[in-house]
Amino acid sequence: MKKMIVFVLLVTLLSLVLCACGEENVDYSSAEDFEAALNNGESVDGKVVSFKVDTVNPKGALGHTIWAGEHLNFISDKDPGVKAGDTLKVKVTKATDVLGSWIISYDVVK
Repeated sequence: MKKMIVFVLLVTLLSLVLCACGEENVDYSSAEDFEAALNNGESVDGKVVSFKVDTVNPKGALGHTIWAGEHLNFISDKDPGVKAGDTLKVKVTKATDVLGSWIISYDVVK
């Protein structure tokens, strides 16, 4: 019986460790923090940002567009399956300033 309890504890601990390995740390926990970093000239490529979705436009001129913050436009070729009010966590692949608005390419982080 004692060996069974130790085995179950070890399996549980190993499962927790393996689950934690795949998680991405969040570099910016809001659209406002992320936008401030962009406006300050910080390099954000490869950074992870978690933000509240303000508006979704599935047929934007540049692709599936998610708006957040004051001037953030998260652009994707595919629908990440979110709606206004949801929280989304993404890894930035590229951010470009276009006439005072930010065009951001990203990958969704689970």
